[in-house]
Amino acid sequence: MEKVILNNGVEMPIIGYGVYQVDPAECERCVSDALKVGYRMIDTAQAYHNEEGVGAAVKKSGIAREDLFLVSKVWISNYGYEKAKASIDESLCKLGTDYIDLMLLHQPFCDRYGAYRALEEAYKAGKLRAIGVSNFYPDHFIDFASNVEVVPAVNQVETHVFDQQIEAQKIMKEFGTHTMSWGPLAEGRNNFFTNPLLEEIGKKYGKSVAQVALRWLTQRDIIIIPKSVHTERMEQNLNIFDFTLSDEDMAAIATLDTTKSLFFDHHDPEVVKMFMGWR
Repeated sequence: MEKVILNNGVEMPIIGYGVYQVDPAECERCVSDALKVGYRMIDTAQAYHNEEGVGAAVKKSGIAREDLFLVSKVWISNYGYEKAKASIDESLCKLGTDYIDLMLLHQPFCDRYGAYRALEEAYKAGKLRAIGVSNFYPDHFIDFASNVEVVPAVNQVETHVFDQQIEAQKIMKEFGTHTMSWGPLAEGRNNFFTNPLLEEIGKKYGKSVAQVALRWLTQRDIIIIPKSVHTERMEQNLNIFDFTLSDEDMAAIATLDTTKSLFFDHHDPEVVKMFMGWR
């Protein structure tokens, strides 16, 4: 399993299994399947309501805790120092673990500074091995990272072939922060799985469109968390390290960038209003 080294020296798998939109009732089975296939990093969140399923699967797997990397995220309803502090302990309980490998702030809204102070405190106490943020655009991130004690180790943002985050990744690197992709397969939007260029490149290597797109991300040193509820696709998504895309192919895929989200823009007032309704 290829790994990246975070800015505090912690090693993190470059590929993991994401459980966003995995039904809580199905989560334990899906995570168990992912662990059997070979995944060792699981990405969940308080807002997914399936931390308990992840914890149950990990417990039943028999895999040593130190061989696993668990990621979760504090939701905005738990922002502010006191709420975030309590929510970290609640996540630890639901996951059935003494520590979480990486804890992120899920969104750049509400009292993110108060919430992050709770993350910093838990990090110093050993409850969290690394801390970071999610969905912070460069302007949000520069302001935030310049005004906290512990610089975020990771920023998890929408990143795929159609929204490549090229400039954002450069800024993250200035702070020693790794980019982590959510939606690495764009959830199939924009005719992702039938894209002619990705299909053509895939034929050269005997790989699927998904494998080409995921390999392109990891060759950019971007952490990925593809999600599937089907074991065969879990295996396929993990099987991307036996080939290397050429510089020519990497450049060709770069032309697919639209620099726009396929989901929502965190600078859009209506989107911000939507999140305020979810507090």
